[in-house]
Parts: sequence; structure tokens; C-alpha cells
Amino acid sequence: MSPASTPDESTPTIYTGDTRAVSKPCSGRELSTSDQLAVTDVAAPRDGVAVWPSLDRYPATVLNNLRAPIGKGIAPLGRALARTGVTPDAITILGTIGTAASALIFYPRGSFFVGTLLVWLFVMFDMVDGAVARAGGMTTRFGAVLDSSCDRIADSAIFGALAWYFARHDQPALLAGSLLCLVLGSLTSYIKARAEGMGMTCNVGIAERTERLIIILVGTGLTGWPIRVPYVQAITIWLLVAASTVTVGQRFATVWRQAHEPVT
Repeated sequence: MSPASTPDESTPTIYTGDTRAVSKPCSGRELSTSDQLAVTDVAAPRDGVAVWPSLDRYPATVLNNLRAPIGKGIAPLGRALARTGVTPDAITILGTIGTAASALIFYPRGSFFVGTLLVWLFVMFDMVDGAVARAGGMTTRFGAVLDSSCDRIADSAIFGALAWYFARHDQPALLAGSLLCLVLGSLTSYIKARAEGMGMTCNVGIAERTERLIIILVGTGLTGWPIRVPYVQAITIWLLVAASTVTVGQRFATVWRQAHEPVT
């Protein structure tokens, strides 16, 4: 690692499965799905460099056990795309534009099934960009910030489009539920970002971004033509409100415990 890229005390060093040390800022972002796929171990503090404690010290989220095999499965695609010269930032931006456009065009019109298929397609770009970055040695701090920021834009478009539909069709309860999902999802990410910015770890919760997207997209897609399962969208929205509330509580509790641990 060159002197110019040496992390400072506010930038932990994450050691990924391909043995390359990658510096990532610990403030202002939530680890994306692609980031979590890469992390296999985190070194203990040394040489005055702040690093995160081992992730396995804290409760795993629901889908954590699937991240490693999924990462291995998409690695060949990442290597193939990296050889073409495509950049992970371009994939991130394209995926975000596609997700937001699909949600905002189809959901307010009630085209839930088609809209969900398109949203799901573009959401998958969030996994591919990380694979391309690792395969091509293009992991950067800017890319991490861009990826996390684009995640927030995509999530806001999905829940905002649903809220728009419910507002137009006089469904105040589901309008409120959609807005609660949006707020609680943002709060879940913010707690983690602030905790990591203060040197703590907050990789806990029953509903991280991946789980939240699965819940809302499955429920929304099953509501649309030609499937039209009754009540499933309402059930999944309020299920997501409950799961997100629990996750916020879990993260506050984890941060509180770490903040009150005796300094050794």
C-alpha cells in the first residue's frame, strides 16, 4: 500500500477474502450487500490504526449465512465484467437509475408485478458492482460512499412510489405504513453509520437492507396483475414496519452496550 493510500486513524482497514487490504471510511455509510459479501475477517487494532472488531462477535442478520456462497457465485461475472473495462461506479449508478425509474413509473400506476420485476433486476446490480470492484482491484473509498448513497436513493424511490400510489387511492393506513418503512429504514442505516463513525460495530438486526427489500418486493409483486393475492401487500408492509422497529431497537441496544464497555 502506497503512503498516499495509507489509512488514517478514522479509516479502518478491512481485510477481504482476496487478501487485499481495503481502506473504507467508517462514517456516513452502511455496509452494502456487496461489502458484506467481501468481509471475511477484521484485524485487531495495531500500529495505531483504528479497525473494527471481528464481525462474528455480534449477532448475524437473517441472510448473513448466504452472503459467502452468493459472493462466490457472482465472482465469475464480476471478473468477466472487469475484463471489459466497465467500472463498478458505472454499474452502481445504472442500477440506481433503473431502480428509481422502474419504481416511480410503474408503482404509482398500480403496475406492481411488472414494476417489481424491473426493480428486482436493477437491485441486483448492487451485488455485481462489488464483485467487479474486487475482481478489478477498483475498490475505493469514493465507491463505498457512492454505493451507500445510491442505496438510500433507490430505497426512497421504492417506498416513495408506493406512498404516492396509496395517497392517490385514498389508503391512508398503507400510506402511513410506507412512510414508516422509509423512515425506519433510513434510521437503521444512520444508526450503523454513526456507530461506525465512533469506532463501534453495529452489524445486527433482523431486517437489514437485503431483508427489507425482499419483504417489500415479494409482497408488492404478489399484489400485481396477474397474481393479485389479496391483503399480502398490507401484511408485508406492516410486517416490515415491525421488523424495522425491532432492528432499530437492536442497533440502539448494541451501541449502548459497546459505549458502556470498560476501556482496557
